[in-house]
Amino acid sequence: MHEMSLAESIREIVDDARGQDPFVRVRTIVLALGELAAVEPDSLRFCFEAVMKGGPAEGAELRIEEVPGQGYCPACACSVALHALYDACPACGAYGVQVTGGSRMQVLELEVE
Repeated sequence: MHEMSLAESIREIVDDARGQDPFVRVRTIVLALGELAAVEPDSLRFCFEAVMKGGPAEGAELRIEEVPGQGYCPACACSVALHALYDACPACGAYGVQVTGGSRMQVLELEVE
């Protein structure tokens, strides 16, 4: 389950932020999570709670903003919505759509006290 390593990476971001600007605790962490990132939000939430125990983000709200998948089809030169990796182009049916968005996870915001 790679969601555990992603939760640990979020903890490292919190620790780095705390080293730069000391704070008591984290109230909210806002993530952008791409539709094509291959991350199960419920599993990430479970791992997040486990990893944050005993630290400044224990009990913090994890807010996930979903980012839609996007792709470019070289066969028809269209930008298209993409809901799964390796799907055919919804415009022309060709395969080989290149992912252009919605494949990453990024911490957008830390709300701290």
